[in-house]
Amino acid sequence: MLQTLTTLLGCLVLLITLLPYLKIRHYVIRSLDFPLLQIATLATLFAIVQLAFSPETWWQWGGVGASLIAAAIQWARIYPWTPLARSQVIRTQRHESRTEQNSEQTFTLLVSNVLTPNRQSDKLIAHVKHHQPDMLLTLESDQWWGDQLDAAISEAMPEAVRIPLDNLYGMHLYSRLPLEETEVKWLIQDDIPSIHTWVKLDSGNRIRFHALHPRPPAPSESEESLWRDAELLLVGKEIADTSRPTIVAGDLNDVAWSRTTKLFCRISGMLDLRRGRGMYSTFHAKYPLLRWPLDHVFVSTHFSLVSMERLSEIGSDHFPILVTLSYTPTYADENEPESADAEEKEDARETIQEAEDRHGEDPV
Repeated sequence: MLQTLTTLLGCLVLLITLLPYLKIRHYVIRSLDFPLLQIATLATLFAIVQLAFSPETWWQWGGVGASLIAAAIQWARIYPWTPLARSQVIRTQRHESRTEQNSEQTFTLLVSNVLTPNRQSDKLIAHVKHHQPDMLLTLESDQWWGDQLDAAISEAMPEAVRIPLDNLYGMHLYSRLPLEETEVKWLIQDDIPSIHTWVKLDSGNRIRFHALHPRPPAPSESEESLWRDAELLLVGKEIADTSRPTIVAGDLNDVAWSRTTKLFCRISGMLDLRRGRGMYSTFHAKYPLLRWPLDHVFVSTHFSLVSMERLSEIGSDHFPILVTLSYTPTYADENEPESADAEEKEDARETIQEAEDRHGEDPV
């Protein structure tokens, strides 16, 4: 009985593995991108159990094969986000023997989805005071969160962009560094804001910063991933049209290995700090067995990584993530961006165009 069950489950896990390769935007299909590690573990476990029972019939061997194929596909997808793989972004320490790290070119960014109904602001404020980041980006922050942060950190981080909303898409950006030519845009949908600004480092160099929190494909939000995909790709296309030092940060409601996020990186030429280092899963903070990386910091080739850390919980369903970066354009050729081919560029263009054509449509 157990062998029959694991054989059927092996076939099911292979189906679950293959479905995300279809260009279907429905949230049921797109949600299968998220639990990659969990699916890979289950597929491996099913294969071991089936082999332990010494399969004899063709369908039993078929179940073993299905489990092994699913496990191989999923582990191969996970591999780039393990310490075994090559990093996309070099570490600053690699160059300390050649040049002393310039503190005026180095800055720290803290990104945190606070969860609107969460009222444990003291935990996030404690992180800010302890780590003293140069910039703080909060997602899902409403007026209450803005008031708490204003009272606690506005003196140390006087530059601020405040978008307090009660729809789970509020956003606040605080900075010790000057913010210039700041714009709040509603790129794809009228209730989803994003922040676009220049940040002036202590060295005088300016970097472009994009803060995003697109709508997720989920039953209570949107039946399809079009709106999320289009917002990411629209920003990616804008980045691709320039050669400016750029950072994209936020809760992207997508995992690093999904087709959309990888397409965003290829279109824009942006780099994933996690590649070759680990998953640094930020969601779900309360369920250790159900975690994946939703909060991201992507950088252009102009940067190297000093450090990256997932911080302790703050009462939200997301962990905060803290990264320290160094602006090192002279070493840009040592980073390894990927580029999009003609078919991928056309795919991105069509996705953006469809979202623009359907602008104003109720996503749910």
